[in-house]
Amino acid sequence: MTDYDPRNLADLILKPIVTEKATLLLEDNKYVFEVALKSNKSQIKAAIESLFKVSVLKVNTARPPRKKKRVGKFVGYKPLYKRATVTLQEGDSIVLFPDV
Repeated sequence: MTDYDPRNLADLILKPIVTEKATLLLEDNKYVFEVALKSNKSQIKAAIESLFKVSVLKVNTARPPRKKKRVGKFVGYKPLYKRATVTLQEGDSIVLFPDV
């Protein structure tokens, strides 16, 4: 395993994705995050393990296609992003919704 600088790893994880499908995946101990486009699976694994102090079993990544966005007669595109689904070891968890 390659050692990564922990100061740079925190910048790879942009935000958690909270959708209906992502909340259903929480039951299987899978968490979905938006990550930097240039990050790879080993960097994402190291970032999640160092930020949340958990053990990561598997990382799946996806880059969904750009969608057209139209404002009047002008056509543009939504920005590209990369999504990572992280499977944690049994017994580990990440608190996405802290008790208020």
